[in-house]
Amino acid sequence: MKFVHELLGYVVEPFLWNGALLAVEIAALAMVGGFLLGLGLALLRLSRFGPVRSAAWTYVWFIRGTPQLLQLVFLYDALPSVGIKLDSFTTAVLGFALNEAAFSAEIIRGGILSVNRNQGIAAAAFGMGNLLTMRRIILPQAMRAILPGLANDSIAVLKGTSIASVIFVNELTFRSQQIVGQNFKFFTVFTAAGIIYLALTSAIAAVQWVLERRFNIEIERPARSEGALARMFGLRPPEPQSSAEDSLAAKHGRELLPGSPVADSGNAWLSSLSEGAGDGVSDRVFVTCADVWKSYGGREVLRGVDLTVKRGEVVTIMGPSGSGKSTLLRLINHLEAVDKGEILVDGKHVGYTRVNGALRPIRDLAHARAEARIGMVFQHFNLFDHLTALENIVHAPLHVYREDPAKARATAARLLGLVGLLHHANHLPHRLSGGQQQRIAIARALAISPRLMLFDEPTSALDPELVGDVLAVIRKLAEMGMTMIVVTHEVRFARDVADRVIFMDGGRIVEEGPAADVIERPKHVRTQRFLRLIEREETEAAM
Repeated sequence: MKFVHELLGYVVEPFLWNGALLAVEIAALAMVGGFLLGLGLALLRLSRFGPVRSAAWTYVWFIRGTPQLLQLVFLYDALPSVGIKLDSFTTAVLGFALNEAAFSAEIIRGGILSVNRNQGIAAAAFGMGNLLTMRRIILPQAMRAILPGLANDSIAVLKGTSIASVIFVNELTFRSQQIVGQNFKFFTVFTAAGIIYLALTSAIAAVQWVLERRFNIEIERPARSEGALARMFGLRPPEPQSSAEDSLAAKHGRELLPGSPVADSGNAWLSSLSEGAGDGVSDRVFVTCADVWKSYGGREVLRGVDLTVKRGEVVTIMGPSGSGKSTLLRLINHLEAVDKGEILVDGKHVGYTRVNGALRPIRDLAHARAEARIGMVFQHFNLFDHLTALENIVHAPLHVYREDPAKARATAARLLGLVGLLHHANHLPHRLSGGQQQRIAIARALAISPRLMLFDEPTSALDPELVGDVLAVIRKLAEMGMTMIVVTHEVRFARDVADRVIFMDGGRIVEEGPAADVIERPKHVRTQRFLRLIEREETEAAM
């Protein structure tokens, strides 16, 4: 009992806790500084420029390869020789921060690399710059992978502050040694110090648990009813449904039925968006691709493509995999750079300027993409995984176009009603089916008030029973006069909706013309063979 009494006395000893507080201050400041410097190093390690990557790697290599004790002693002895005089506390913070930066850099870099590359591509398509994408899209998703490593490092730094005693920092371990030097009670005093360290590291573990829950996309968000969501955004709530409608709504996961007030509000908003298109296809050319070439690693993907799309026209592009269809869409939105030729959208280059007769990419490419207002829907949805359906839709309007938050949310609610998914506003993407995710992706693209919509095989990643829902939304856009380029293998959709069908093969346009002519009466042998193959696959899928 005497030992326990003495141990508890040292555990609550103010002299030791003052040393522990000093250790916490050093560790906290070092971790903040180390994280910020490590984030910069991680971004430099991911740079496209070799010398920049090499410089960052050299720093990480040197710091990780030398003992921290020597680093502290070097800073304490070397800085005064060059006229920089720091006290022991500041030297300790600087030394631990510089050391932690090297380790944090690799933890952060690993977290960034763990995020699907398509997340960054989707952000770029909506006009987000690199820093905005990193801050709003990449890092929040990377934190799930980063947090365990950073928490381990925080605990290691806190315990490692004990070596700061070599430069006369009066922290917890140093004070324990001072007490032992007077009473020689090694076991009792150091056990008390160990208990204090355990309490401090447990606090770090608790913070880690809270933060991991904060960034955990598996945790459900609170759900709201359609009526509550409609009232939240100032929209007229759905009217009471009949029992038959209730059964149908239940069958489809409480999605809004066509003709509901919220869905009608979305239709009205979309009609106002498409007013400038006029009735049907205008004679004005909206998209021009002139002699467009693109290669990857010496392999030519596009070879002299010439294409025009009129305002209000729906053009579908068909062809076998590898024919350059998706690449052409990326070039139109300048997600990839053109090797040769030029592309104009509404008479302007997207992110290029002419220098001495040649086109050169401009510095602020994100701004150019935003100004072009080109909505893009990807084959694999590319929704931002950490954001709800509603947050996905309002993200670009809020952070790229700086719209009023209330207006952006109301527009998002109308679009969710348009695609029949208002009830899923607070659901994260992984809780939605493929067809629902693709409809959210369409609503997200429409939220920026696009003048042109690009669809990159929007149904190829969906189960057959989900294809119809997505195509119905695209049909609605076509009826309202939206200018669209749709890469698809859906022959019936192309026949019914497209004004013109283009068939590509080997990086070239092989055949083009009115939908009925190309699909019903193809002239080129390659087009005929492709359509027969698609027809056979559709027949087999239906059996």
